[in-house]
Amino acid sequence: ISKQSYIEFARGKHIDKRKDTHMRAVLTRVNSASVTIDGQVVGKIGKGFLILLGVGPEDNEEHCKYLAQKALGLRVFEDENGKMNLGIEQVQGNILSISQFTLYADCRKGRRPSYVNALSGDKATSLYDEFNENRMSS
Repeated sequence: ISKQSYIEFARGKHIDKRKDTHMRAVLTRVNSASVTIDGQVVGKIGKGFLILLGVGPEDNEEHCKYLAQKALGLRVFEDENGKMNLGIEQVQGNILSISQFTLYADCRKGRRPSYVNALSGDKATSLYDEFNENRMSS
């Protein structure tokens, strides 16, 4: 980062002009995870990944496929030597994914986040479903 950019950032003047056009995901290893809605468990896994997935207006089926393959290919589980060297399939893990539009929150102005960059409606649901199909079929 240049000195000028750092100064602008420190003064709150930094604006990222790059257009973020890819799905956003937060992936974490878990020993167990569950989703409860109105007191009812609607999703539950043992060892595996919990994935929060945000979909934007520029996303498409190719992004779904790429992200699903990337998640399945990560070697972040420990082997017999304690090194992160195993993938989710090798440890017979599961994946619990959750649609999370808040990953597209823009908090640069004011105190209330804007979600205008998050895709909504049927298209978002379709891409979320596409991601889940890709992760299961890969």
